[in-house]
Amino acid sequence: MKFNKLYMLAMLVALPQALGAQEAWDLRKCIDHALENNLTVKSGEVSVQQSEVDLNTAKNSRLPDLAASAGQNFSFGRGLSESNTYVNTNTASTSFSLGSSVNVFNGFRTNRTIKLDALNLEAATADLEKARDDIRVQVTRAYVQILYDMEILQVAERQVSIDSVQVERLRAMLENGKASPSELAQQEAALGQSRLTATQARNTLNLAVLDLAQLLELPSPSGFSIVVPEIPDCQALPGAGPEDIYASAVAVRPAVKAEQFRLEAADMNIRIARSSLYPSLTLNGGIGSNFYKSNGYESADFWGQMKNNFSQYVGLSLNIPIFARLSTRNSIRSAALSRTRQMIQLESVRKSLYKEIQQAWYNAVASGAKLSSCAGALDSAEKSFELMTARYENGKASITEFNESKNNVMKAQSDLAQARFENLFQIKLLDFYAGAEISL
Repeated sequence: MKFNKLYMLAMLVALPQALGAQEAWDLRKCIDHALENNLTVKSGEVSVQQSEVDLNTAKNSRLPDLAASAGQNFSFGRGLSESNTYVNTNTASTSFSLGSSVNVFNGFRTNRTIKLDALNLEAATADLEKARDDIRVQVTRAYVQILYDMEILQVAERQVSIDSVQVERLRAMLENGKASPSELAQQEAALGQSRLTATQARNTLNLAVLDLAQLLELPSPSGFSIVVPEIPDCQALPGAGPEDIYASAVAVRPAVKAEQFRLEAADMNIRIARSSLYPSLTLNGGIGSNFYKSNGYESADFWGQMKNNFSQYVGLSLNIPIFARLSTRNSIRSAALSRTRQMIQLESVRKSLYKEIQQAWYNAVASGAKLSSCAGALDSAEKSFELMTARYENGKASITEFNESKNNVMKAQSDLAQARFENLFQIKLLDFYAGAEISL
């Protein structure tokens, strides 16, 4: 058929551009590169590391502390002497001490803080995985957009090839007196419009490639190209409906898990606030010594005084809260309100997830139906174009009728491509929500 011959001619025109690409990336490579280099993902990794540090700090708060101190004092005039009496002379004293303390009981605050930081770490890890999932979806969307724009460009270039053939045909017919100058001019105008459409399609494709390259944090889209996979004409809907997909997704999606961990953390914050209602008990102990020297008085040598003045102490400190100006009660109420707010946030995330799955499902259904209709429309348009081409070549149809039939084919091809790639993306999105890896 003549249309198929023109299609092959257009493919030959587009072939050098495809061969000029220096590197072809498949979807998996694009996703892996984006996960490794995307700044949002890197920021999430830092947040996880910070949460790990906070958890480690909370765990180490169970350990006793240890601090050493040294002091040097000079007293002028009346002051304390080595014999612990006050004399009117200049005195110098040196002291050293080493002390430690440990919380024996603080209303379970330490244990609860450790549990809180562990939950915050789980939430930060889930946030990181959500950021990775967002990148996976964004890269897939950009990848499919390039595939769609590539097909639209091929459609436009096929139209240029068809119009070029017709211009050359009319020029030959004009020389033989079988066509009028107006017919040639009209077809040349159609060729110019087809070239403009192809240029616009090429620019759109270049922008789509740029979008994906920027998403991958590439320094430049120069030399970057993607692998064109084998894509079935129509993707099959998942066996499960949107409600079943949601039931699976809500249990595993990191966005939901992150908010669930934060709800548990809100519960723990309430318990931490209540810890202030309990008394606290602290064990402390230490050692120390000092050296005195007064002008005009004989003093023992430094090491002798340090030995003689050496002391040790150990003690317990009990703090019983009686009235804290209602701050503890208000802290508990504030923590309870934060928990209520977090419950609302969790429910909001769940509803958003359900809406996304519903939209993806009905978009997939609609695009599948549109795909079937567009395929039929294209078949009818191609048959009509073949008949119109035959009529036109036999002088039974005008150039206007020929171009109108050709444009109908181009529109049907564009509609079919749009429906096909929209169906592809929505089906892959549903599979992703159901727990499958994104792949083409």
